[in-house]
Amino acid sequence: MSKIAIYPGTFDPLTNGHIDLIQRTLKIFDEVIIAVAPSYKKQPLFTTKERIGLIKSSTKGLKGARVESFHNLLVDYVKNKKSIAIIRGLRAISDFEYELQMALMNRRLDAHIETVFMMPSDEYTFLSSTLVKEVASFGGSVTGLVPKAVEEALKKKLRKRHL
Repeated sequence: MSKIAIYPGTFDPLTNGHIDLIQRTLKIFDEVIIAVAPSYKKQPLFTTKERIGLIKSSTKGLKGARVESFHNLLVDYVKNKKSIAIIRGLRAISDFEYELQMALMNRRLDAHIETVFMMPSDEYTFLSSTLVKEVASFGGSVTGLVPKAVEEALKKKLRKRHL
């Protein structure tokens, strides 16, 4: 039986920090499902369908990685996929409090599902989707911070917004 991990997030947009965690997750688990969540708190730049497409094209060569969306309670989605773990990235101390609350709530909802916290590689500890969008929206370069497909999609999407 293969060990499946779920890596949930809005991925708006996918960054090289996300790719780093996906690659490292695949060293531990047989499969990782990148689970694209709707964003109720913030207005996403990309639609769910666009985010899925960008993630698929950016993870094409990663054996064991697949992309789906979900719209229900994360623990229910994890159980449905017969997964054993939720992957969460921790960039800084500021991420920890929120992630700990989420992990403890998920554990309360289902004690059989583990949350695995992973730190990004050094070069991505500062990187977030929000920061990428902000830099790109002011015409700054995000080369090396996001996959090429995401960089092109950002340019195209932001060009349309400024017209």
